[in-house]
Amino acid sequence: MDIPLLNDIVIIFGLSIAVLFICHRLRVPTVVGFLLTGIFAGPYGFGLIKSIHEVEIFAEVGVVLLLFTIGIEFSLKRLLQIRKSVLMGGSLQVLLTFLATLFIARQFGQAFGEAVFIGFLVALSSTAIVLKLIQERAEVDSPHGRITLGILIFQDIIVVPMILVTPLLAGATGNLSESLLVLLAKGIGIILLVMVSARWIVPQVLYQIARTRNQELFLLSVIVICFGVAWLTSKAGLSLALGAFLAGLIISESEYSHHALGNILPFRDVFTTFFFVSIGMMLDVGFLFQQPGIIVLIVLSVLVLKAIIAGSVTILLGFPLRTGILVGFALGQIGEFSFILSRAGVERGLLAGNIYQMFLSVSVLSMAATPFIITLAPRLVDIILWLPLPKRLISGFYPVSEIKVVDRKDHLIIIGFGVNGRNVARAARVAGIPYAIIEMNPETVRSEQAKGEPIHYGDATRETTLQYANIKEARIVVVAINDPTAIRRITEVIRRLNPKVHLIVRTRYLQEMKPLYELGADDVIPEEFETSVEIFTRVLTKYLMPRDEIERLVAEVRADGYEMFRSLSKASASFSDLKLQLHDVDISTFRILQGSSLIGKTLAQVELRRRYGVSVVAIRRDSQILSNPGADMLLQSNDVLFVLGSPEKISEAINIFYSHERNEGS
Repeated sequence: MDIPLLNDIVIIFGLSIAVLFICHRLRVPTVVGFLLTGIFAGPYGFGLIKSIHEVEIFAEVGVVLLLFTIGIEFSLKRLLQIRKSVLMGGSLQVLLTFLATLFIARQFGQAFGEAVFIGFLVALSSTAIVLKLIQERAEVDSPHGRITLGILIFQDIIVVPMILVTPLLAGATGNLSESLLVLLAKGIGIILLVMVSARWIVPQVLYQIARTRNQELFLLSVIVICFGVAWLTSKAGLSLALGAFLAGLIISESEYSHHALGNILPFRDVFTTFFFVSIGMMLDVGFLFQQPGIIVLIVLSVLVLKAIIAGSVTILLGFPLRTGILVGFALGQIGEFSFILSRAGVERGLLAGNIYQMFLSVSVLSMAATPFIITLAPRLVDIILWLPLPKRLISGFYPVSEIKVVDRKDHLIIIGFGVNGRNVARAARVAGIPYAIIEMNPETVRSEQAKGEPIHYGDATRETTLQYANIKEARIVVVAINDPTAIRRITEVIRRLNPKVHLIVRTRYLQEMKPLYELGADDVIPEEFETSVEIFTRVLTKYLMPRDEIERLVAEVRADGYEMFRSLSKASASFSDLKLQLHDVDISTFRILQGSSLIGKTLAQVELRRRYGVSVVAIRRDSQILSNPGADMLLQSNDVLFVLGSPEKISEAINIFYSHERNEGS
């Protein structure tokens, strides 16, 4: 028996595999691959799909599941962490983009309702594409990554009232005030339903189901909640998408949200494939080639308009020009939720004929251009910042005190005040080391200045910011930010301004180490490697392996690992000779603990140089540093020995301290 729909499903998935494989090799996002699949298979392409109506039904299911998962992932706690970016940044970006588009559409003769709807469509950006790209680039925790995320979250929320307002825009008939009252009543009823369900009904139901430990029963229950609430909102005259979002929001407040999300994600991925493919199927390629000049001009106009508005909003929040430009480039495209909204507009006559095809063409092209724009953005930023722009614009309109020149010498400079930066500052404070902090998040600077931290607002990629921190007199600089592109730029600038400073750079991935060493970093600490060390340390601890054995193994792994990493790079010309001579030399410290049998012995009696091939170059006793100690120097309790040698030899020398401690204890 021939089943046409089954044939179409096989064609869609088979063609998607081929297109997505090519897109993966070209580093083009998955969403763009699905759109291309729809273009090829649709009626305006090769006409491979016959059951178009059935595919559109599957697409509706994909929309429901997409909004359902967004509702589950929505967290009030997460929202509070970036509330300024979400509430102020998101609302300003959407409002200003909407008003600008509304004005332009009216100038081109669009009716008011249609112009408002077009403003809705253009105001939204692609959460799926942008988040995937900044996650791959490890920039989610960077300043521009956090602002971009906050604005995208606001857009995902604001699409819900946009869907609610759409029928009113098309409702040329009926009493508007009455429609608004009915809409308000429905909204209040929905809010009450969500509150009651999230607080009492759904957690109890899911608890009873979870007690059965039946995975199939739990999955079916989650699906029924999703489609049940969507069906209720649809019956109430609202959208399926809104109901799905509310259903996810209900589950998100329970302790079963993560388990529910894990169960539903595979279904979401399958059915959203149909959604994006169906969008591609509706794109008339002939229309695109009939007037390519006009379409490309509109695409460029949309990208520039949205980039300027999003960048300006970021600058208004107090961030420097560099962050504003990166945010603007990231949010320039039209997003997938605009497609969802456009379907409601088509059904109600707000987008018709050529206007709808123009919207589809512009949207698909803007989304396809986004990966390349985000990749080129850092280079474009460098070009723009070379222009003679106002200093206040470059550094950011920030309402705290002006940056003062750090009047310190031989100090530590910490760039970035996240988790790593805070820990370094805490250690420096305990050890009595003078330090200064450079941070680009205005909120962090304001709060930490109130606590008395020596923190200064500024962009460390700029020479002037580093000069304010007295970079030429600094002894050590620690770069602890999350923006790989900015890290490279900062490393290059620091090495140029102070060739003698010891530069320690934190990065996330191993592949970032080689270019950073080539730019002049002295030490590059990859989180990926250190995480693996911490994991096996805890594993060995659980297996009750002796502490000294674990620490020796850790020292050996770090010595071997970092030596291997350093050998991957060639240092800059000014430092190549020194690094070649000292690449296998390290300095470590050992403390003489109370009860150790080393106490009262001379350095000659300990025989560190003969037995282990390491030398004691200094001893810290109380607050004094005893440099170049003689062989007759007696060791005392709490002495700290500075030992020079290769990493392998130093790791072997650890044994003498632990073994003497154990022997004395026994």
